[in-house]
Amino acid sequence: MSVGFRQAQAALHTWSGLIVGWVLYAMFLAGTVSFWREEITRWAQPEIGSHQSAEVDVANAQRYLQAHAAAAAEWTIALPDARAAGVSVTFRDKATPRNAVRTPVVLDAHGDPADVRATEGGDFFYRLHFDMHYMPILWGRWLAGLCAMAMLIAIVSGVITHKKIFADFFTFRPRKGQRSWLDGHNALAVLALPFHLMITYTGLVTLMTLYMPWGANGSNGSRNALFAEIIPTYTTPAATGTATPLIDLRVALDTAGKLWDGGHVATLKITHPGDASARIVAERAAADRVSSNQVTVQMDGTTGDVIAGSRPESAGVLTRGGMIGVHAGRFASLEMRWLYFLLGVAGTAMVATGLVLWTVKRRAQLPDPARPHFGFRLVERLNVAFVAGMPLAMSAFLWANRLLPHAMAERAAWEIHTMFIVWALALLHVCFVSPRRGWIIQFALAGVSLAALALGDVAFVRTDFVWIDLVMAALGTTCLAIAWGVGRHMPATQRTRKTMATTRPEDANA
Repeated sequence: MSVGFRQAQAALHTWSGLIVGWVLYAMFLAGTVSFWREEITRWAQPEIGSHQSAEVDVANAQRYLQAHAAAAAEWTIALPDARAAGVSVTFRDKATPRNAVRTPVVLDAHGDPADVRATEGGDFFYRLHFDMHYMPILWGRWLAGLCAMAMLIAIVSGVITHKKIFADFFTFRPRKGQRSWLDGHNALAVLALPFHLMITYTGLVTLMTLYMPWGANGSNGSRNALFAEIIPTYTTPAATGTATPLIDLRVALDTAGKLWDGGHVATLKITHPGDASARIVAERAAADRVSSNQVTVQMDGTTGDVIAGSRPESAGVLTRGGMIGVHAGRFASLEMRWLYFLLGVAGTAMVATGLVLWTVKRRAQLPDPARPHFGFRLVERLNVAFVAGMPLAMSAFLWANRLLPHAMAERAAWEIHTMFIVWALALLHVCFVSPRRGWIIQFALAGVSLAALALGDVAFVRTDFVWIDLVMAALGTTCLAIAWGVGRHMPATQRTRKTMATTRPEDANA
């Protein structure tokens, strides 16, 4: 391989990573946290209580709906999986349009409405990593796609550039400035290289019909037609007006489970409950299988007999669903979920070290390193505001979840606003201090914030997820350790000056 080609790949790797590096860092960090999406949501709503079996949840939901919405046109029961708690129910009156937004009612272990705090919980971080925020969803997804493509280019060009990348994985030279940052960046990249390639490529596949709609348009006429073929739909007869009792919905759970060889129900949708034309559609839980494609079955609401099921999936549909499922990791066991999380942390750190490496490498090349140009100063400060400022801002989101009044209007939105306000303050802060002080202060604040939140939560809040508080305490300790390390580090220019200042005259004349 020619040197010129490798140098061209090095430049491609550098600039494809830098230009979108800050957005990639935010995507990786939010996406990594999202592997615990359900657990974070449950942590954010401690009022729900402990997890119950699906049979208990669906019985509670049916009893509540029959008491409060017996004449409704439609019921929806969302059952939690083993990672969550609290069955959620919604219903639609006959006069309400189908597409109207309905506020769910969360039931506790006794089947009573739980006074849960309004929050997006883990769903916010999940949406943030590909929808962004404060921008139209399509814009956010296009931005996420462009950044993911740049990431894919950076990974491939990085492998080409570093001809000894696997040998360098076993080499780390501490306190060597640029060399140390490069060693760390290489190690993090090689450690999880298959994961980085998989998560980036499958991330693009999740929205492939948005980025490349021509295949869907050519074969199906439009994307909507394609999704109509992929997503199962059923004909629902009109209400007859003949009152007929609805079956015990636990029978529907059992029927669907047997049909799916032990699979679990995530959602039950009942149309015309209490009428002779009642229909039940059960949707299979995403955690049951790798593919993300919906699997459903329709049953008669008065007898429980199976009427129809999902159509067989074509190879293309199954492959797409499998790639999306591998990306989201909803099928993962606890052990594999931890592996996803740790590899995501490695990817986040890889992007962060790449951003820092850019400044470390170029500072020595500046005409006057003590007075860098505007572009260099901008990159340095954006590095601080994203790499250190985002963990601080995310901790503010969690603090807002605990401190904002339950009855506050638009409470869930203000949890999110709090995060972005703190993030904006982090960016403003680093404009008035040196980057080194910015690293120290913001990582120290993030560490104190996370550790204090974990300790306070264990002491004052009753939750089934104490281990989340332990992880927050560990992450807070890590942030404090980084702040301490940056504070102890002496830049090469300062070490040189200190050595010259302490040199004895007789040594200088030797």
